[in-house]
Amino acid sequence: MSFKIAIIGAGSVGFTKKLFTDILCVPEFQDAEFALTDISEHNLEMIKAILDKVVVSNRLPTKVTATTDRRRALEGARYVISCVRVGGLEAYAEDIRIPLKYGVDQCVGDTICAGGILYGQRNIPVILDFCKDIREVAENGARFLNYANPMAMNTWAAIEYGKVETIGLCHGVQHGAEQIAEVLCAKSLKELDYVCAGINHQTWFIDLRLDGRRIGKDELISAFEAHPFYSQQEKLRIDVLKRFGIYSTESNGHLSEYLPWYRKRPEDIVRWIDMSNWIHGETGGYLRHSTETRNWFETEFPSFLASAEKPIDPTKRSNEHASHIIEALETGRVYRGHFNVKNNGVITNLPDDAIIESPGFVDRFGINMVSGITLPEACAATCTSSINVQRMSVHAAINGDIELLKLAVLHDPLVGAVCTPEEVWQMVDEMVVAEARWLPQYADAVPAAKERLARPTVKTSDWAGAARRSVRSIDELCTEKEILKQAV
Repeated sequence: MSFKIAIIGAGSVGFTKKLFTDILCVPEFQDAEFALTDISEHNLEMIKAILDKVVVSNRLPTKVTATTDRRRALEGARYVISCVRVGGLEAYAEDIRIPLKYGVDQCVGDTICAGGILYGQRNIPVILDFCKDIREVAENGARFLNYANPMAMNTWAAIEYGKVETIGLCHGVQHGAEQIAEVLCAKSLKELDYVCAGINHQTWFIDLRLDGRRIGKDELISAFEAHPFYSQQEKLRIDVLKRFGIYSTESNGHLSEYLPWYRKRPEDIVRWIDMSNWIHGETGGYLRHSTETRNWFETEFPSFLASAEKPIDPTKRSNEHASHIIEALETGRVYRGHFNVKNNGVITNLPDDAIIESPGFVDRFGINMVSGITLPEACAATCTSSINVQRMSVHAAINGDIELLKLAVLHDPLVGAVCTPEEVWQMVDEMVVAEARWLPQYADAVPAAKERLARPTVKTSDWAGAARRSVRSIDELCTEKEILKQAV
Protein backbone atom coordinates (compact mmCIF):
# COMPACT_ATOMS: atom_id res chain seq x y z
CA MET A 1 0.00 0.00 0.00
CA SER A 2 1.37 3.37 -0.96
CA PHE A 3 0.12 6.42 0.94
CA LYS A 4 1.61 9.40 2.76
CA ILE A 5 1.90 10.05 6.50
CA ALA A 6 2.93 13.52 7.67
CA ILE A 7 4.34 14.02 11.17
CA ILE A 8 4.20 17.57 12.56
CA GLY A 9 6.69 18.15 15.37
CA ALA A 10 8.83 15.32 14.04
CA GLY A 11 11.86 16.82 15.81
CA SER A 12 10.67 14.93 18.89
CA VAL A 13 13.28 12.37 17.93
CA GLY A 14 12.52 9.41 20.16
CA PHE A 15 8.76 9.54 19.76
CA THR A 16 8.96 9.97 15.98
CA LYS A 17 11.26 6.96 15.68
CA LYS A 18 8.82 4.90 17.74
CA LEU A 19 5.85 5.88 15.55
CA PHE A 20 7.87 5.22 12.39
CA THR A 21 9.05 1.75 13.36
CA ASP A 22 5.60 0.84 14.72
CA ILE A 23 4.02 1.64 11.37
CA LEU A 24 6.67 -0.27 9.46
CA CYS A 25 5.90 -3.34 11.56
CA VAL A 26 2.86 -3.68 9.28
CA PRO A 27 4.17 -5.46 6.15
CA GLU A 28 1.68 -3.70 3.84
CA PHE A 29 3.02 -0.29 4.89
CA GLN A 30 6.66 -0.68 3.96
CA ASP A 31 6.31 1.36 0.77
CA ALA A 32 4.59 4.26 2.55
CA GLU A 33 5.94 7.81 2.39
CA PHE A 34 6.75 9.67 5.61
CA ALA A 35 6.93 13.47 5.45
CA LEU A 36 8.58 14.99 8.53
CA THR A 37 8.12 18.63 9.45
CA ASP A 38 9.27 20.75 12.38
CA ILE A 39 10.34 24.33 13.13
CA SER A 40 13.81 23.03 14.05
CA GLU A 41 15.85 22.21 10.97
CA HIS A 42 18.58 20.74 13.17
CA ASN A 43 16.22 18.26 14.83
CA LEU A 44 14.77 17.36 11.45
CA GLU A 45 18.24 16.54 10.16
CA MET A 46 18.83 14.23 13.13
CA ILE A 47 15.55 12.34 12.89
CA LYS A 48 15.81 11.99 9.11
CA ALA A 49 19.31 10.51 9.45
CA ILE A 50 17.97 7.98 11.97
CA LEU A 51 14.95 7.00 9.88
CA ASP A 52 17.02 6.80 6.70
CA LYS A 53 19.33 4.37 8.50
CA VAL A 54 16.30 2.25 9.52
CA VAL A 55 15.15 2.14 5.89
CA VAL A 56 18.57 1.24 4.47
CA SER A 57 19.37 -1.33 7.17
CA ASN A 58 16.05 -3.10 6.63
CA ARG A 59 16.23 -2.80 2.82
CA LEU A 60 12.84 -1.14 2.61
CA PRO A 61 11.29 0.90 -0.21
CA THR A 62 10.01 3.44 2.35
CA LYS A 63 10.43 7.10 1.41
CA VAL A 64 11.36 9.68 4.05
CA THR A 65 11.38 13.43 3.44
CA ALA A 66 11.96 16.31 5.84
CA THR A 67 11.09 19.98 5.50
CA THR A 68 10.37 23.03 7.62
CA ASP A 69 7.63 23.90 5.08
CA ARG A 70 4.57 22.39 6.76
CA ARG A 71 2.20 22.74 3.81
CA ARG A 72 4.69 20.95 1.59
CA ALA A 73 4.87 18.09 4.09
CA LEU A 74 1.07 17.85 4.26
CA GLU A 75 0.51 17.81 0.51
CA GLY A 76 -1.35 14.62 -0.37
CA ALA A 77 -1.06 13.16 3.15
CA ARG A 78 -3.70 10.61 4.15
CA TYR A 79 -2.73 10.75 7.82
CA VAL A 80 -1.34 13.71 9.77
CA ILE A 81 0.17 13.08 13.21
CA SER A 82 0.86 15.99 15.56
CA CYS A 83 3.19 15.92 18.56
CA VAL A 84 4.01 19.62 18.88
CA ARG A 85 4.71 21.75 21.97
CA VAL A 86 4.02 25.37 21.07
CA GLY A 87 6.36 27.80 22.81
CA GLY A 88 8.71 25.07 23.94
CA LEU A 89 10.25 25.16 27.38
CA GLU A 90 10.46 28.95 27.52
CA ALA A 91 6.69 29.36 27.43
CA TYR A 92 6.11 26.27 29.55
CA ALA A 93 8.30 27.72 32.31
CA GLU A 94 5.89 30.64 32.63
CA ASP A 95 2.96 28.20 32.91
CA ILE A 96 4.56 26.88 36.11
CA ARG A 97 6.38 29.93 37.51
CA ILE A 98 3.60 32.52 37.46
CA PRO A 99 0.80 30.42 39.02
CA LEU A 100 3.22 29.35 41.76
CA LYS A 101 3.49 33.01 42.80
CA TYR A 102 -0.23 32.87 43.51
CA GLY A 103 -0.07 29.56 45.40
CA VAL A 104 -1.09 27.29 42.52
CA ASP A 105 1.33 24.37 42.89
CA GLN A 106 1.41 22.26 39.70
CA CYS A 107 3.36 19.12 38.94
CA VAL A 108 2.89 19.07 35.16
CA GLY A 109 0.48 21.84 34.13
CA ASP A 110 -0.26 20.66 30.59
CA THR A 111 -3.91 19.56 30.67
CA ILE A 112 -6.03 21.91 32.76
CA CYS A 113 -5.11 24.00 35.82
CA ALA A 114 -3.64 27.45 35.08
CA GLY A 115 -0.71 26.09 33.09
CA GLY A 116 -2.73 23.71 30.97
CA ILE A 117 -5.28 26.39 30.11
CA LEU A 118 -2.58 28.80 28.89
CA TYR A 119 -0.89 25.94 27.05
CA GLY A 120 -4.17 25.47 25.22
CA GLN A 121 -4.31 29.16 24.34
CA ARG A 122 -0.91 28.82 22.64
CA ASN A 123 -1.75 25.57 20.90
CA ILE A 124 -5.23 26.15 19.54
CA PRO A 125 -4.38 28.85 16.95
CA VAL A 126 -1.61 26.60 15.65
CA ILE A 127 -3.89 23.55 15.61
CA LEU A 128 -6.34 25.52 13.48
CA ASP A 129 -3.50 26.41 11.09
CA PHE A 130 -2.75 22.68 10.80
CA CYS A 131 -6.41 21.99 10.07
CA LYS A 132 -6.54 24.68 7.40
CA ASP A 133 -3.54 23.09 5.67
CA ILE A 134 -5.08 19.64 5.97
CA ARG A 135 -8.33 20.81 4.37
CA GLU A 136 -6.49 22.62 1.57
CA VAL A 137 -3.56 20.38 0.62
CA ALA A 138 -3.87 16.94 2.26
CA GLU A 139 -5.67 14.00 0.68
CA ASN A 140 -9.43 14.40 0.67
CA GLY A 141 -10.80 12.97 3.92
CA ALA A 142 -7.38 12.95 5.62
CA ARG A 143 -7.41 12.04 9.29
CA PHE A 144 -5.66 14.11 11.97
CA LEU A 145 -4.12 12.03 14.80
CA ASN A 146 -3.34 14.39 17.67
CA TYR A 147 -0.86 13.39 20.38
CA ALA A 148 -0.25 16.96 21.59
CA ASN A 149 -1.45 18.28 24.94
CA PRO A 150 -3.71 19.68 26.17
CA MET A 151 -5.35 16.72 24.45
CA ALA A 152 -9.01 17.52 25.01
CA MET A 153 -8.73 21.22 24.14
CA ASN A 154 -6.65 20.62 21.00
CA THR A 155 -8.98 17.87 19.79
CA TRP A 156 -12.07 19.93 20.63
CA ALA A 157 -10.77 22.89 18.60
CA ALA A 158 -9.75 20.71 15.65
CA ILE A 159 -13.16 19.04 15.44
CA GLU A 160 -15.44 21.99 16.22
CA TYR A 161 -13.51 24.78 14.51
CA GLY A 162 -10.90 23.06 12.33
CA LYS A 163 -13.54 20.88 10.62
CA VAL A 164 -11.10 17.97 10.24
CA GLU A 165 -11.75 14.37 11.29
CA THR A 166 -9.60 14.22 14.40
CA ILE A 167 -8.68 11.46 16.85
CA GLY A 168 -6.91 12.30 20.09
CA LEU A 169 -4.39 9.70 21.23
CA CYS A 170 -2.74 9.15 24.61
CA HIS A 171 -1.00 6.27 26.41
CA GLY A 172 -2.30 6.90 29.93
CA VAL A 173 -4.81 4.06 29.73
CA GLN A 174 -2.14 1.57 28.65
CA HIS A 175 0.23 2.66 31.42
CA GLY A 176 -2.51 2.35 34.04
CA ALA A 177 -3.37 -1.12 32.79
CA GLU A 178 0.28 -2.18 33.02
CA GLN A 179 0.31 -1.03 36.65
CA ILE A 180 -2.85 -2.95 37.51
CA ALA A 181 -1.57 -6.09 35.82
CA GLU A 182 1.61 -5.85 37.89
CA VAL A 183 -0.08 -5.41 41.27
CA LEU A 184 -2.48 -8.27 40.49
CA CYS A 185 0.51 -10.47 39.58
CA ALA A 186 -0.82 -11.18 36.09
CA LYS A 187 1.49 -13.38 34.02
CA SER A 188 1.07 -10.98 31.12
CA LEU A 189 -0.96 -7.93 30.18
CA LYS A 190 -3.04 -10.14 27.88
CA GLU A 191 -4.71 -11.66 30.96
CA LEU A 192 -6.18 -8.27 31.89
CA ASP A 193 -9.35 -7.01 30.21
CA TYR A 194 -10.60 -3.53 31.01
CA VAL A 195 -13.00 -0.77 30.08
CA CYS A 196 -11.92 2.80 30.73
CA ALA A 197 -14.09 5.84 30.23
CA GLY A 198 -13.94 9.52 31.08
CA ILE A 199 -11.88 12.35 29.63
CA ASN A 200 -8.19 12.46 28.81
CA HIS A 201 -6.06 12.22 31.97
CA GLN A 202 -9.25 11.63 33.97
CA THR A 203 -10.21 8.24 32.60
CA TRP A 204 -11.51 5.57 34.97
CA PHE A 205 -11.17 1.77 35.02
CA ILE A 206 -14.89 1.10 35.34
CA ASP A 207 -14.60 -2.63 34.59
CA LEU A 208 -11.57 -4.84 35.30
CA ARG A 209 -11.27 -8.57 34.68
CA LEU A 210 -8.26 -10.77 35.23
CA ASP A 211 -8.45 -13.93 33.15
CA GLY A 212 -12.21 -13.41 32.97
CA ARG A 213 -12.71 -12.85 36.71
CA ARG A 214 -14.10 -9.45 37.75
CA ILE A 215 -11.78 -7.48 40.04
CA GLY A 216 -13.54 -5.51 42.75
CA LYS A 217 -12.57 -2.40 44.70
CA ASP A 218 -11.35 -4.17 47.84
CA GLU A 219 -9.11 -6.60 45.96
CA LEU A 220 -7.56 -3.78 43.96
CA ILE A 221 -6.95 -1.63 47.05
CA SER A 222 -5.27 -4.54 48.82
CA ALA A 223 -3.09 -5.26 45.79
CA PHE A 224 -1.89 -1.65 45.55
CA GLU A 225 -1.30 -1.29 49.28
CA ALA A 226 0.77 -4.48 49.28
CA HIS A 227 2.97 -3.36 46.39
CA PRO A 228 6.44 -2.24 47.58
CA PHE A 229 6.65 0.81 45.29
CA TYR A 230 3.15 1.81 44.17
CA SER A 231 1.92 1.85 47.76
CA GLN A 232 4.21 4.88 48.27
CA GLN A 233 4.32 6.39 44.80
CA GLU A 234 0.57 6.36 44.18
CA LYS A 235 -0.77 7.41 47.58
CA LEU A 236 -3.18 9.93 46.13
CA ARG A 237 -4.49 7.55 43.46
CA ILE A 238 -5.04 4.89 46.10
CA ASP A 239 -6.94 7.40 48.25
CA VAL A 240 -9.16 8.29 45.28
CA LEU A 241 -9.68 4.56 44.64
CA LYS A 242 -10.82 4.11 48.23
CA ARG A 243 -13.26 7.02 48.09
CA PHE A 244 -14.54 6.68 44.51
CA GLY A 245 -14.28 2.90 44.27
CA ILE A 246 -12.64 3.32 40.84
CA TYR A 247 -8.97 3.54 39.86
CA SER A 248 -7.80 6.46 37.71
CA THR A 249 -5.59 5.96 34.67
CA GLU A 250 -3.49 9.00 35.45
CA SER A 251 -0.27 9.29 37.43
CA ASN A 252 -0.20 10.50 41.03
CA GLY A 253 1.24 13.90 40.07
CA HIS A 254 -1.10 14.51 37.15
CA LEU A 255 -4.23 13.45 39.04
CA SER A 256 -3.34 15.72 41.97
CA GLU A 257 -3.66 18.77 39.69
CA TYR A 258 -7.16 17.98 38.46
CA LEU A 259 -8.83 17.67 41.85
CA PRO A 260 -9.41 20.52 44.33
CA TRP A 261 -8.53 18.54 47.44
CA TYR A 262 -4.89 17.45 47.48
CA ARG A 263 -2.69 20.39 46.40
CA LYS A 264 -4.53 23.37 47.86
CA ARG A 265 -2.67 23.66 51.20
CA PRO A 266 1.14 23.54 51.22
CA GLU A 267 1.29 21.63 54.50
CA ASP A 268 -0.92 18.90 53.05
CA ILE A 269 0.71 18.46 49.65
CA VAL A 270 3.63 16.46 50.97
CA ARG A 271 1.23 13.89 52.47
CA TRP A 272 0.26 12.80 48.98
CA ILE A 273 3.49 13.28 47.07
CA ASP A 274 6.33 10.82 46.58
CA MET A 275 9.66 12.35 45.56
CA SER A 276 11.29 9.27 44.04
CA ASN A 277 10.34 10.53 40.58
CA TRP A 278 8.92 13.81 39.28
CA ILE A 279 5.76 12.14 37.96
CA HIS A 280 4.58 11.32 41.48
CA GLY A 281 3.85 14.98 42.26
CA GLU A 282 6.98 17.10 42.55
CA THR A 283 6.32 20.84 42.25
CA GLY A 284 7.17 21.80 38.67
CA GLY A 285 8.49 18.29 38.27
CA TYR A 286 8.00 17.95 34.54
CA LEU A 287 9.50 21.39 33.89
CA ARG A 288 12.60 20.43 35.89
CA HIS A 289 12.86 17.07 34.16
CA SER A 290 12.36 18.60 30.71
CA THR A 291 14.85 21.39 31.34
CA GLU A 292 17.56 19.15 32.75
CA THR A 293 17.18 16.68 29.89
CA ARG A 294 16.59 19.31 27.20
CA ASN A 295 19.58 18.14 25.15
CA TRP A 296 19.04 14.41 25.54
CA PHE A 297 18.47 13.97 21.81
CA GLU A 298 21.93 15.44 21.19
CA THR A 299 23.67 13.15 23.66
CA GLU A 300 21.65 10.10 22.66
CA PHE A 301 21.87 10.67 18.91
CA PRO A 302 24.79 8.24 18.38
CA SER A 303 22.95 5.45 20.19
CA PHE A 304 19.75 6.18 18.26
CA LEU A 305 21.72 6.03 15.02
CA ALA A 306 23.39 2.77 16.05
CA SER A 307 20.09 1.18 17.07
CA ALA A 308 18.63 2.16 13.68
CA GLU A 309 20.82 -0.53 12.11
CA LYS A 310 18.90 -3.29 13.88
CA PRO A 311 16.13 -5.17 12.04
CA ILE A 312 12.60 -3.99 12.74
CA ASP A 313 11.05 -6.46 15.18
CA PRO A 314 7.22 -6.65 15.02
CA THR A 315 7.20 -8.35 18.43
CA LYS A 316 8.52 -5.08 19.91
CA ARG A 317 5.83 -2.90 18.36
CA SER A 318 4.68 -0.43 21.00
CA ASN A 319 1.17 0.03 22.34
CA GLU A 320 0.91 3.57 20.94
CA HIS A 321 -2.40 3.69 19.10
CA ALA A 322 -1.35 5.39 15.85
CA SER A 323 0.07 2.42 13.95
CA HIS A 324 -2.77 0.14 15.03
CA ILE A 325 -5.42 2.64 13.95
CA ILE A 326 -3.82 3.12 10.54
CA GLU A 327 -3.49 -0.64 10.14
CA ALA A 328 -7.18 -1.18 10.93
CA LEU A 329 -8.35 1.58 8.61
CA GLU A 330 -6.19 0.37 5.71
CA THR A 331 -6.40 -3.41 6.07
CA GLY A 332 -9.68 -3.99 7.90
CA ARG A 333 -7.95 -5.88 10.72
CA VAL A 334 -10.00 -4.80 13.73
CA TYR A 335 -8.28 -2.87 16.53
CA ARG A 336 -9.71 -2.06 19.96
CA GLY A 337 -8.37 0.92 21.86
CA HIS A 338 -9.34 3.97 23.91
CA PHE A 339 -9.71 7.13 21.82
CA ASN A 340 -10.41 10.82 22.32
CA VAL A 341 -13.42 11.86 20.25
CA LYS A 342 -16.48 14.09 20.56
CA ASN A 343 -18.93 12.47 22.97
CA ASN A 344 -22.24 12.67 21.10
CA GLY A 345 -23.90 10.36 23.61
CA VAL A 346 -21.13 7.77 23.93
CA ILE A 347 -20.90 8.44 27.69
CA THR A 348 -24.46 9.07 28.80
CA ASN A 349 -23.73 11.34 31.79
CA LEU A 350 -21.16 13.65 30.18
CA PRO A 351 -22.02 16.57 27.85
CA ASP A 352 -22.43 15.73 24.18
CA ASP A 353 -19.96 18.40 23.02
CA ALA A 354 -17.15 17.19 25.31
CA ILE A 355 -14.09 15.35 24.12
CA ILE A 356 -14.23 12.01 25.89
CA GLU A 357 -11.74 9.14 26.12
CA SER A 358 -13.50 5.81 25.83
CA PRO A 359 -13.31 2.39 24.12
CA GLY A 360 -13.77 2.04 20.40
CA PHE A 361 -13.12 -0.39 17.56
CA VAL A 362 -11.43 0.53 14.29
CA ASP A 363 -11.86 -1.15 10.90
CA ARG A 364 -12.19 -0.03 7.28
CA PHE A 365 -15.38 1.82 8.20
CA GLY A 366 -13.61 4.10 10.69
CA ILE A 367 -13.65 4.46 14.45
CA ASN A 368 -16.74 2.90 16.00
CA MET A 369 -17.16 3.94 19.63
CA VAL A 370 -18.87 1.75 22.23
CA SER A 371 -21.94 3.80 23.17
CA GLY A 372 -24.21 3.83 26.20
CA ILE A 373 -21.49 3.91 28.87
CA THR A 374 -22.49 5.52 32.17
CA LEU A 375 -19.78 6.65 34.57
CA PRO A 376 -20.11 6.30 38.35
CA GLU A 377 -21.52 9.59 39.62
CA ALA A 378 -18.36 10.80 41.38
CA CYS A 379 -16.25 10.15 38.29
CA ALA A 380 -18.77 11.98 36.10
CA ALA A 381 -18.86 14.94 38.47
CA THR A 382 -15.08 15.26 38.45
CA CYS A 383 -14.93 15.02 34.66
CA THR A 384 -17.75 17.53 34.21
CA SER A 385 -15.88 20.15 36.24
CA SER A 386 -12.92 19.85 33.91
CA ILE A 387 -15.09 19.76 30.78
CA ASN A 388 -16.64 23.09 31.73
CA VAL A 389 -13.15 24.58 32.05
CA GLN A 390 -12.07 23.06 28.73
CA ARG A 391 -15.13 24.41 26.90
CA MET A 392 -14.55 27.98 28.13
CA SER A 393 -10.84 27.69 27.41
CA VAL A 394 -11.41 26.59 23.81
CA HIS A 395 -13.92 29.35 23.15
CA ALA A 396 -11.63 31.95 24.76
CA ALA A 397 -8.74 30.81 22.58
CA ILE A 398 -10.82 30.97 19.41
CA ASN A 399 -12.12 34.48 20.11
CA GLY A 400 -9.16 35.99 21.97
CA ASP A 401 -11.55 36.72 24.84
CA ILE A 402 -9.43 37.51 27.90
CA GLU A 403 -12.47 37.85 30.17
CA LEU A 404 -13.69 34.37 29.25
CA LEU A 405 -10.13 33.11 29.71
CA LYS A 406 -10.12 34.48 33.25
CA LEU A 407 -13.46 32.83 33.95
CA ALA A 408 -12.08 29.52 32.66
CA VAL A 409 -9.10 29.77 35.03
CA LEU A 410 -11.38 30.84 37.89
CA HIS A 411 -13.49 27.70 37.40
CA ASP A 412 -10.50 25.36 37.33
CA PRO A 413 -10.90 23.06 40.37
CA LEU A 414 -7.42 23.54 41.85
CA VAL A 415 -7.13 27.24 41.04
CA GLY A 416 -10.56 27.85 42.54
CA ALA A 417 -9.54 26.04 45.71
CA VAL A 418 -6.47 28.26 46.12
CA CYS A 419 -7.12 31.69 44.60
CA THR A 420 -9.55 34.56 45.03
CA PRO A 421 -11.13 36.11 41.92
CA GLU A 422 -8.82 39.13 42.25
CA GLU A 423 -5.79 36.83 42.27
CA VAL A 424 -7.02 34.93 39.22
CA TRP A 425 -7.61 38.12 37.23
CA GLN A 426 -4.10 39.41 38.01
CA MET A 427 -2.47 36.00 37.44
CA VAL A 428 -4.04 35.65 34.00
CA ASP A 429 -2.98 39.19 33.06
CA GLU A 430 0.57 38.31 34.06
CA MET A 431 0.57 35.06 32.10
CA VAL A 432 -0.88 36.64 28.95
CA VAL A 433 1.72 39.42 29.05
CA ALA A 434 4.59 37.00 29.68
CA GLU A 435 3.48 34.69 26.84
CA ALA A 436 2.24 37.37 24.43
CA ARG A 437 4.51 36.32 21.56
CA TRP A 438 2.71 32.95 21.40
CA LEU A 439 -0.79 34.41 21.88
CA PRO A 440 -1.58 36.41 18.75
CA GLN A 441 -5.31 36.30 19.44
CA TYR A 442 -4.76 38.35 22.62
CA ALA A 443 -2.64 41.09 21.03
CA ASP A 444 -5.34 43.72 21.58
CA ALA A 445 -5.72 42.75 25.24
CA VAL A 446 -2.04 42.92 26.17
CA PRO A 447 -1.66 46.73 26.54
CA ALA A 448 -4.55 46.95 29.03
CA ALA A 449 -3.19 43.93 30.92
CA LYS A 450 0.18 45.66 31.21
CA GLU A 451 -1.50 48.78 32.58
CA ARG A 452 -3.33 46.76 35.22
CA LEU A 453 -0.12 44.98 36.23
CA ALA A 454 1.55 48.37 36.75
CA ARG A 455 -0.95 48.86 39.59
CA PRO A 456 -1.24 45.36 41.13
CA THR A 457 -4.16 44.78 43.49
CA VAL A 458 -2.90 41.61 45.17
CA LYS A 459 0.46 40.59 46.57
CA THR A 460 2.40 37.58 45.31
CA SER A 461 5.16 35.52 46.86
CA ASP A 462 8.40 33.94 45.73
CA TRP A 463 7.26 30.57 47.12
CA ALA A 464 9.19 27.71 45.51
CA GLY A 465 6.50 25.10 46.08
CA ALA A 466 5.76 22.46 48.67
CA ALA A 467 7.40 19.48 46.97
CA ARG A 468 10.77 20.21 45.39
CA ARG A 469 13.43 17.65 44.58
CA SER A 470 16.05 20.25 43.72
CA VAL A 471 17.10 23.34 45.65
CA ARG A 472 16.85 25.20 42.37
CA SER A 473 13.71 27.29 42.20
CA ILE A 474 11.30 27.65 39.33
CA ASP A 475 12.59 31.21 38.94
CA GLU A 476 16.12 29.88 38.39
CA LEU A 477 14.85 27.59 35.65
CA CYS A 478 12.93 30.44 34.08
CA THR A 479 15.87 32.83 34.00
CA GLU A 480 17.90 30.45 31.85
CA LYS A 481 16.43 32.21 28.83
CA GLU A 482 19.10 31.35 26.31
CA ILE A 483 19.15 27.69 27.35
CA LEU A 484 15.39 27.46 27.20
CA LYS A 485 15.29 29.13 23.78
CA GLN A 486 17.67 26.48 22.45
CA ALA A 487 15.15 23.83 23.46
CA VAL A 488 12.19 25.45 21.70
